[in-house]
Amino acid sequence: MGKRGSRGRSQLLSSLSKKQKKHLRDFGEEHPFYDRVSKKEAKPQICQLSESSDSSHSEDESESEQEHVSGYHKLLATLKNVSEEEEEEEEEEEDEGEDSAEDDVVNDEDGGDDGMKEERTAESAEVEADVALTADLEREDGEEPPDTSQKSPEGFIDAKHESLFSLETNFLEEESGDSCSLKTSQDPFVQHVNKELREKEIQAVATNPPTTHQLKWPILGQLVFSSKFEKMETFKPPKDINLTSLHLQKPLGSTWTKTNSQFLSGPQNSSTPFTPLQKELFLIMNSYRDLFYPERTALKNGEEIRHVYCLHVINHVLKANARVLANNSRRRAEKLGVGDDDDFRDQGLTRPKVLVVVPFREAALRVVQLFISLLEGDSKKKIIVSNKKRFQGEYGSDPEERPPNLKRPEDYEAVFVGNIDDHFRIGVAVLQRSIRLYAPFYSSDIIIASPLGLRTIIGAEGEKKRDFDFLSSIELLVIDQADLYLMQNWEHVLHLMSHMNLLPLDSHGVDFSRVRMWSLNNWSKYYRQTLLFGALQDAQLNSLFNKYCFNSQGQVAVRNVPVTGSINHVLVQLPHVFQRMEAPGLASVVDFRFNFFINKILPQYRDAVMSHTLIYVPSYFDFVRLRNYFKKEDLNFTHICEYTQKSGVSRARHFFLQGEKHFLLLTERFHFYKRYTIKGIRNLIFYELPTYPHFYSEICNMLKATNRGEEATWTCTVLYSKYDAQRLAAVVGVERAAQMLQSQKSVHLFITGEQ
Repeated sequence: MGKRGSRGRSQLLSSLSKKQKKHLRDFGEEHPFYDRVSKKEAKPQICQLSESSDSSHSEDESESEQEHVSGYHKLLATLKNVSEEEEEEEEEEEDEGEDSAEDDVVNDEDGGDDGMKEERTAESAEVEADVALTADLEREDGEEPPDTSQKSPEGFIDAKHESLFSLETNFLEEESGDSCSLKTSQDPFVQHVNKELREKEIQAVATNPPTTHQLKWPILGQLVFSSKFEKMETFKPPKDINLTSLHLQKPLGSTWTKTNSQFLSGPQNSSTPFTPLQKELFLIMNSYRDLFYPERTALKNGEEIRHVYCLHVINHVLKANARVLANNSRRRAEKLGVGDDDDFRDQGLTRPKVLVVVPFREAALRVVQLFISLLEGDSKKKIIVSNKKRFQGEYGSDPEERPPNLKRPEDYEAVFVGNIDDHFRIGVAVLQRSIRLYAPFYSSDIIIASPLGLRTIIGAEGEKKRDFDFLSSIELLVIDQADLYLMQNWEHVLHLMSHMNLLPLDSHGVDFSRVRMWSLNNWSKYYRQTLLFGALQDAQLNSLFNKYCFNSQGQVAVRNVPVTGSINHVLVQLPHVFQRMEAPGLASVVDFRFNFFINKILPQYRDAVMSHTLIYVPSYFDFVRLRNYFKKEDLNFTHICEYTQKSGVSRARHFFLQGEKHFLLLTERFHFYKRYTIKGIRNLIFYELPTYPHFYSEICNMLKATNRGEEATWTCTVLYSKYDAQRLAAVVGVERAAQMLQSQKSVHLFITGEQ
């Protein structure tokens, strides 16, 4: 068996194109475009026939069995086989003459094919051991292992044992039958998925204005409940909650307290397993409302929030899978035919239920570790984790790689810890006592990915090799650290959201008799819960939440206003001149700011007395526009952006410090990713208010880096308009911001650092 399996893997690798091999090295799987899990159209029928068919079923993998399937499925299989053959012919022709689009995105320095073969052989041996152990555990429970005679043709690591993680060919274990009873009407999960919307309600969503209601909670503060559906309920958090009332699926009731113990203190851990913040957040999550929490910071409450949304994710997946497995058992016991009873509609059009979007591999590593911790409980019941060693190698980090003398602010250290690669995606399948990492997307329950990792799969309009069907039945979307995507590429996030919950282009082997009616009606987006966590109130985050969240349960947004601004953290004695621009409209504010700057502000700083002027530019597009204008006018300037080479950064900093360059253009993204201290600043211009409020005080405090007795000549000028209200309030405080926006005067002066 070992030689035959090795020979098969070698033949499989030799049949792959260079592009496919490169993707296999990067992500441990083929591109989902080549995912042929969909060839299993008749998988649900196999479950039914295995019970009622003859006992002469052959177990030899080399034999092909004749299945009694409906004429519809035969026709569907015929159509799919023809289309797949045509796709393969097109791919072979295209691979010979084209370069991969992903080669432009991923910088790969891995070894050749020989190294990859050795790695995959070792991984296959590890996986076979894990699967054998899983099968032994199942036999101890008195249950026969699922039939593995169907061998998938694709090159995924666990393709041989696909059915072991298949929901359709597994059944509910006897010992956990009590824990999977989902008929209780009090369970929020059951109420949510069983909720029936009417056509009239769906049509009214496009025209109905949202109804809102404000509440103040003890920890979260000011909450805004909103909904476009007729019925909207608000609630307040109870003083005390217990795990029983939360309807947690086993074993989460016992494992959560242990997993969350690092945030709990005192002897009341067993009675109060949540921190005050976690309790209020989980009550909203467990009600299946959309949530926007803009006060998540990596330095303070980031891990606390990650724990609680991971609990909600695992709870949702276990309940959804338990319902499918329980219905499998009922159908097998009752020997029902396909489509006999609508009570068994328990799935979406594709299997992936949860999408977790995180910015870096380190965050994905922590999420998976939390999933394992929540499922394991005590050490006596270890779960089987396929490909765990490989996952830790690819998503972990070496502490020795970090420079030992690197000194950065605490918030920077908290954000950029561990492996900060932002191009990744991984499928996770959860079933009973096993977790399968690197699962094919259409065999996964959870997908963990970065916006860039998803964008390279989704592709763009007109591309042949693109796939977004796996997003069609996402029931729970978690976007963590959303503010960081503003510093990466926000377009990737918008592109992802525009492809959520669309009808799939292929059936992917789904049994339509098991698909919920609201999925077939293309109403999945009205049942999807979105959890959005970020570190700031930003117009783009608000727009994302308002434009792409349609949950019929309603939306909850935290809307606390900043009482004090970051200007209070400026330590140097400095006059801050805020100049308001009267832009005619939001669409024209960019052009109006540019013209206002070059006509009103820049002439004041061209004199030699105003040398050492730093211009802070948040938007890269504004930076390019200013840089081109400075070149055209032949001004004495230098510039630093996130794409500047290290040598270029050193030269620009040196010329600016020595006064050889009059102006220095600096982008916000460079400051975000590097946090260098720029020396030699005497005059500051904020072309636009910073995205992060604390960047304002950080930049201002750089003036004291070279104190040569020029404090009296320091200046700071800030441009703002009425469309910058949120950023202005975060810098100067909400009361001052209101006065500055409503005042007839367009210039306002603040002085900091006075004793």
